[in-house]
Amino acid sequence: MTNESVRLSRRTTEGGQEVATLTITSKMGAMGPEFWRGAAQALSDLGGARVLTVRGEGLFSAGLDVKASAADLLPVLGDEAGFAAVVAGMHAVTEGMAALPIPVIVAAHGWCIGAGLELAAAADLRLCSADARFMLPEVRLGIAADLGGLQRLPGLIGRGRAAHLALTGQPIDAATAERWGLVTEVLPDPEALFTRADALADALAALPPHALEGTKRSLNAEGPHAGRLAADVAWNARHMTAEGLQAALRKA
Repeated sequence: MTNESVRLSRRTTEGGQEVATLTITSKMGAMGPEFWRGAAQALSDLGGARVLTVRGEGLFSAGLDVKASAADLLPVLGDEAGFAAVVAGMHAVTEGMAALPIPVIVAAHGWCIGAGLELAAAADLRLCSADARFMLPEVRLGIAADLGGLQRLPGLIGRGRAAHLALTGQPIDAATAERWGLVTEVLPDPEALFTRADALADALAALPPHALEGTKRSLNAEGPHAGRLAADVAWNARHMTAEGLQAALRKA
């Protein structure tokens, strides 16, 4: 699947599993109406992919394409229902990606700004190259970030650091992002980043899919500890197999 803003590709690992890559192909990784439509379609076209990697071309993303989005946004300013309807198309991507039952890896290089950072926050694992810069500048535009970043970033990096990003609108570099926990690995350059992301995707794809899905569900679950713990037990009761136990014993 390809459009001018998004490209979805698939490949088969040495172990025979399918992994998918969603590449943001628009100029500067800008996210306009075509991006949101294309990305939503891509998420529905993943088929049997075991892992999804998200990356950019020249850079990860300069964020929302305000110029391209103006025709949709200007008529609904001041209209809460109309505005929400427009933003719902963007939520279909950020929330849809977070809800995928498979692991999602973001490999960010260059700038990762605004909506791009909110998309990255919806992933399960985030890697970047040393040239990466992360920024949530919405306050400078007179708005609050509304694509999930303000909800997810406090859980990823802590409320204080999320507040620093969101209230100042100032960028942080790759080293700071790693120190804060926004990314878990910093690679020397984009080539090394994409190689590492592919290797990580292959490693994840080789693991039992039910185990990955159950782990992701538990990590993202909300509510009392006891209820979440019971849900994990119930998941394992439904999906644990004798073959899986025997395989683990052989490796022990």
